[in-house]
Amino acid sequence: MVTHEDKNQHLTQLMQAGLAGDRAAYSHFLHEISHDMRRFLRRRIAAADVDDVLQEILLSIHKARHTYDGKRPILPWVSAIARFRLTDYLRRHYAKAAHGQVDIDELQETLPGDVTESTGGYEYLNEAIEKLPQRQQKILYLMHTEGYTAKEVGHRLGMNESAVKVAAHRAYKVIRTRLGK
Repeated sequence: MVTHEDKNQHLTQLMQAGLAGDRAAYSHFLHEISHDMRRFLRRRIAAADVDDVLQEILLSIHKARHTYDGKRPILPWVSAIARFRLTDYLRRHYAKAAHGQVDIDELQETLPGDVTESTGGYEYLNEAIEKLPQRQQKILYLMHTEGYTAKEVGHRLGMNESAVKVAAHRAYKVIRTRLGK
């Protein structure tokens, strides 16, 4: 059985050889680290995102390899990089999730009068949305139901980000006008 110290020493030697120009040792180091990092990530994030975050970690290790002090154990250094990349991923993930949420204060400004009184409810809103041009409907669906950003919607629909924002703004304006009547 390989102990943590043995593994740390082995990986440290591979990294030192890699820094000295041994490409095979460096490749072997990255390969072994990727197994550990994959296990680390599987316990913390969705399986679909593991490979992307793993690539970010490996890229960060590669870019920062010159900062590694060969006299110190490698695993704490690698772990710190992995935690930073994981934190970055989680920030982006939760920011994207929060983007799809509606602020109640903004909703009160959009809806007419007393929202506790029935004015047709979802049917009325759906009817207003269905009267929009197809492209605006698609943009609103992707942004508010699927949770995509304006940039991602633009990429999917072959539009630039600012055109998506303008189309969404115009759609909101039409819906507000229709709900106000």
